[in-house]
Amino acid sequence: MGPSGSGKSTFLHLAGALDRPTRGRVLIEGRDPSKLSDGELSLLRNRYIGFVFQTFNLIPRLTALQNVMLPLVVRGVNGEERARRAKEALEKVGLAHRMNHKPTELSGGEQQRVAIARAIVTDPKIILADEPTGNLDSASASEIVDLLTNLNRELGITLIVVTHNPETAAPAKRIVRIRDGVIHEEN
Repeated sequence: MGPSGSGKSTFLHLAGALDRPTRGRVLIEGRDPSKLSDGELSLLRNRYIGFVFQTFNLIPRLTALQNVMLPLVVRGVNGEERARRAKEALEKVGLAHRMNHKPTELSGGEQQRVAIARAIVTDPKIILADEPTGNLDSASASEIVDLLTNLNRELGITLIVVTHNPETAAPAKRIVRIRDGVIHEEN
């Protein structure tokens, strides 16, 4: 947790190997991402990390099902298996009935559920969520927090959420407060 500009998103970008540290190092499954080629880095992220962003990052011309299948395309999973796993992920987030809808046909909460399904479809070890409720009304935000909490509990996925919102952080087992890029407080 921390205010805007405190370094929350930078932390997630470093933890997710989207950026390289200028000092220190990040290890993912014992590997230093800064020493990997772009291809190896993409495979590492695809295998171990699911990302959920505030802006959903869905491809508008693709259906919910097609958006969820994308990480499996990168992984080289065959079409039938891709579809099966994507449908299963959409069921886990309560959107099986909307799988053939495009993002513009979905509410903000539904779009975020599609983004979460896309994050879990590869069975990642970690989900990194950057202000996952930031673009949602309070009811949808509460549903997304509950969904993420349940996925953490049921699937055993480590969940790292950055937020400035105390309600989003409330269910967390551990809260780290950051200010000016430095840990200020932990509880």
